[in-house]
Amino acid sequence: MTHTDLIPSRRGWLALSPMIVFLTLYVAVSAMIGDFYKMPIAVALTAASAWGIGVVMRGSLSDRIGVFSRAAGHSDILYMIWIFVLAGAFASMAKEIGAVDATVALTLRVFPPQLLLPGMFLAACFISLSVGTSVGTVVALAPLAAEMAGAAGAPTAMYVAAVIGGAFFGDNLSFISDTTIAATRTQGCRMDEKFRANIRIVAPAALVSFIAYVFIGSDFTTAMPGLSPAAATPWLIAPYLLIIALAVAGINVAIVLSAGIAATFALGLAGGHDALTLCGYMGAGIDSMGNLIIITLMAAGLLGVIKSAGGIDYLLQRLTARISGARGAQACVAALVGIVNLCTANNTVAIITTGAISRDIARTYGITPRKTASLLDTASCIVQALIPYGAQTLLATALAGISPAAPWPYMVYPWALAVSVGISVAWVRKKREK
Repeated sequence: MTHTDLIPSRRGWLALSPMIVFLTLYVAVSAMIGDFYKMPIAVALTAASAWGIGVVMRGSLSDRIGVFSRAAGHSDILYMIWIFVLAGAFASMAKEIGAVDATVALTLRVFPPQLLLPGMFLAACFISLSVGTSVGTVVALAPLAAEMAGAAGAPTAMYVAAVIGGAFFGDNLSFISDTTIAATRTQGCRMDEKFRANIRIVAPAALVSFIAYVFIGSDFTTAMPGLSPAAATPWLIAPYLLIIALAVAGINVAIVLSAGIAATFALGLAGGHDALTLCGYMGAGIDSMGNLIIITLMAAGLLGVIKSAGGIDYLLQRLTARISGARGAQACVAALVGIVNLCTANNTVAIITTGAISRDIARTYGITPRKTASLLDTASCIVQALIPYGAQTLLATALAGISPAAPWPYMVYPWALAVSVGISVAWVRKKREK
């Protein structure tokens, strides 16, 4: 940790100040006025980025803007934008030809209204566990969640929150998840070992969330308002079945969405829509992703500025300075990856960034590699699920047409998981003291 010992507090806090500016403008201001719709995330990110480039960074203006631009234009960010574009095109066209209404109608005929919300949570858990990606799960289920919420007379944010929570269930556990791969490789343990340690933390949280959603969902009844005649055409659900099947098979999400677009386009032509009209639907969907794309680029650039200025290294320095005992070491690992995730808005990046130092902490205080890997993955997923500027929440809320902060009151699973992590840390320590 000698490389972080060189960062004085004044410089460290200055490097972190762009994130503080953003959180103050968006979270604090929105909380004070009681309305998270008033302060747009894009405006808060722009102000924080201007602060970071103009005040925090050193060097010529062109060099500082270059740091921001390289972070915003990273290949991972541009790939994510491709996913947003494809998702917008698919979601819009599927809705316009009646595929969404048909899927909702069929679901409502099969399941009682009281089980729609917990059923959506379970579906997200299953798909995410199968595909290993929360983004792919959100793409498949968020549009359906929005329509089912409307049909059941429930808040859209409630159903979207269930999808986001379930999406991170599999992201945390799946053997093919990039977070699982990163956590096990940095800690030097096998995936099955990490899974066994993880399931003890995750299963209670998932069970509590399912039961909670059963009770919450029972307050709403199915009204079936405004469904189009296409709702009576069950073969229109084919695009969604195709997307889920391909996703479960482990196909790349960009290919999955492309196949869904092609299938939806063919169904649209068969249903009497002309090709130009269908292209118009896709164009409208792509246009609807514009704000999301801007937010993604601005957030990536801002986080690049913070990292370049030494903010991440300073966090590592401060959080590892006062560890006391095995319990404190485990709490430090969880806090370390969580706070870095707060600053990077990417759980995989957070795990990789803190992996080496977490491994050193684990060895020093006798924590098993599987436990450390589980803590890294789980804590990062908790934070990623809760931040309104994470890619999964931004995509889900954009597809559902709600504010990124709207799901917060219904995010049962991440909070239950946080409690479960806390109990796990305390319980393991208590057993060792006997």
